[in-house]
Amino acid sequence: MGHPDIPLSLDELRQLSLWTAECAERALPLVDDPRPRDAIAAVRAFASGGPRTKAIRTTAFAALKAAGELTDPAAEAAARAAVGAAGSAYLHPFAAATQVKHIVAAAQYAAYAEELTTGDPGAADAVVRWAVERAPDVVRDVLARYPDGTPGRSRLGELHRQIETALRQPSTS
Repeated sequence: MGHPDIPLSLDELRQLSLWTAECAERALPLVDDPRPRDAIAAVRAFASGGPRTKAIRTTAFAALKAAGELTDPAAEAAARAAVGAAGSAYLHPFAAATQVKHIVAAAQYAAYAEELTTGDPGAADAVVRWAVERAPDVVRDVLARYPDGTPGRSRLGELHRQIETALRQPSTS
């Protein structure tokens, strides 16, 4: 039982966290609550070389609470993108499909927020393309160490699949 360990350096986690913060920030204008912004700021501090502190978890839980309190679905998705960004700092170094969500959640929810705002699935696809194009090679390298994720059958699951599939392709840069 158990999962084999995956080598995962602090520098890789920082680069992943920076990318997820950028993805989540794209959706921030859709939410008028400081808690998601605080979560992104905490994970950015880690990504910039700071320690991985309890503040990341605390602000992530606060952003999750905000998501549950918001009545606008697009704002809720934007808040969940911030939760995903903060969660990326805690990607576990064991080979479990469930860990893939820590890699793709910020981009997935940012894309969903855009779709909910515009009513256009093409808007979500554009965010997915933007996120994948911005992903540094280290994000692809880290993802490649994990088994395929388990995204589910919802629209969010489809966005997860799109992001994961694209990140598993060789970089075009």
